[in-house]
Amino acid sequence: MTEHNKITYAMSRYRRAGIIVLCLLLVVVFVWLDHSPIRSKWRLQPKSEEQAKAYDFEKYHTGTFTVVKVVDGDTIDIDIPDGQYEHTRIRLWGIDTPETKNPELGVMYFGPEAAEFTRKLVLGKPVTVYLDEGNNTRGKYGRLLAYVQLPDGRFLNEVLVSEGFAYSDSRFRHSFYNKYKQLEASARGLKKGLWEKVTREQLPEWLQRQKPKLLNK
Repeated sequence: MTEHNKITYAMSRYRRAGIIVLCLLLVVVFVWLDHSPIRSKWRLQPKSEEQAKAYDFEKYHTGTFTVVKVVDGDTIDIDIPDGQYEHTRIRLWGIDTPETKNPELGVMYFGPEAAEFTRKLVLGKPVTVYLDEGNNTRGKYGRLLAYVQLPDGRFLNEVLVSEGFAYSDSRFRHSFYNKYKQLEASARGLKKGLWEKVTREQLPEWLQRQKPKLLNK
């Protein structure tokens, strides 16, 4: 073998060895990514709105979870991770309770009572989550929009409205839109909960705009 051939053969061996090492490194990287939190995060991130909706339905719809925190009368946390968050935050579909945590509005009339009512009903208890098939699964702030069924079979959304702890939120259409309006009208007529003494100025701004004559004496 000539000196030139020896050099060419040696370079070919080094090249093959380099390719083999590179392939092994790639295999190691792919295996690591497949088992790493990064890969899990990629797998959990839907790429479109429809995919996100389908993912939420598969993960939450008809599932039973324990309530770990009551944020407000209409907002709760359940014990299942949601992306980077340890728990999933739910905003109850179709209702609006008076604020207690909003920095701009402060504590609204009957807000603490509504939050306490929700806390007694669900904190530390198993609830079943139902999503609205005709709507998006997430709200403006990324919270899961849901109907929450209590252990006794009633729905928290409906109980809050019918007992006068929440308003029927007519800003957004949903499957029980008309039913919730009727429940609110009944609670208002019976002066249940907040409807006993609330004044028009104490109503949420969106409700004042929609019904300027509501509660006018």
